[in-house]
Amino acid sequence: MTRSGPLSGVRVVDLTTMVMGPYCTQMMADLGADVIKIEPPGGDSTRYISVGPEPAMSGVFVNVNRGKRSVVLDLRTDEGRRRLRDLVAGGDVFVHSMRASAIDRLGFGYDAVAALNPSIVYTNCYGYRRGGPDADLAAYDDTIQAECGLPFVQEQLTGTAGYVGTIMADKIAGTTALYATVMALFHRERTGEGQEVEVGMFETMAAFMLVEHANGALFDPPLGPAGYPRALTPNRRPYRTRDGYVSALVYNDKQWSAFVEAVEPPWADDRFATLAQRAQQIETVYDLLGGTFLERTTRDWLDLLRSLGIPAAPVRTLDDLFTNEHLNDVGFFETVDSPYGPVRFPGPPALFSRTPGKIGGPAPRLGAHQEAAWTSD
Repeated sequence: MTRSGPLSGVRVVDLTTMVMGPYCTQMMADLGADVIKIEPPGGDSTRYISVGPEPAMSGVFVNVNRGKRSVVLDLRTDEGRRRLRDLVAGGDVFVHSMRASAIDRLGFGYDAVAALNPSIVYTNCYGYRRGGPDADLAAYDDTIQAECGLPFVQEQLTGTAGYVGTIMADKIAGTTALYATVMALFHRERTGEGQEVEVGMFETMAAFMLVEHANGALFDPPLGPAGYPRALTPNRRPYRTRDGYVSALVYNDKQWSAFVEAVEPPWADDRFATLAQRAQQIETVYDLLGGTFLERTTRDWLDLLRSLGIPAAPVRTLDDLFTNEHLNDVGFFETVDSPYGPVRFPGPPALFSRTPGKIGGPAPRLGAHQEAAWTSD
């Protein structure tokens, strides 16, 4: 495995499973860290949840564990715990996704790990942060989506409570764990001090949802209920055209004036002239636009709107992303050879001019680095 990127030289002991924690450490591996994935004898459950080129190498697992090294340790045994302590002593970061009570019982709570390695950055990836009554509850993406209000807002849009079609809570919490860990490493670079970091999926998603939806509830006394009206109107959806759909947002006053001048819809008048006026009657605006978009084809609308500087896009499928001209021209995908065949990965989305990241290698077979992890890469 080749290590390049801004985290080159950082060693991560990764005791996470499923997606939240592994997504965090996947991004660290992409940015150059040496990530040693500790797995139980049966392996991370995510190895088995979707199709793959061979048993125990599902597509989801292969993507979120690329560029890592796999070590199998039975932490129920003295030998397994001893070997993990050896890895911890030489690590820069320790990341786990166990409940607090479980990691403490194994002897790898923060105090125990810091006693072995005082400068380590220790990141807890929890469902719920400690200190509240829900701290020891089990959590998955579905239940955290429900906790943070996503099915509620979906019900406002569709009439039925539902999850969004991606494991959003896992991925956003994983991204939060990444930036929190890297910030702690930055502090260590300045001071030499390690520290404990705690990231809860629920708290992460509550903060995420309330960015816009806190709205009037931010103030004391409240100026209205929580909820951002534009995001909650049922008419906020891709517009149906004569032959399909188009996503467009005629948003600011400059865009609105350009649209009205070019299209000349019969309903356009001074009632909708400013953004503040449109925001007050956003469902009506979306409804009127919806009728107008039916009059032309998707291609006609894309050509017109883009010529006017109005954001517009076709509604793509997931498979379309792999053949997308823009993504391929910017080199977004990276093909990596592996023992189970070539794998075409979506690469790191951020670019660094001096320390570019890259996918450091394929996802490991279970236990593929059983002895090498105790030596330098």
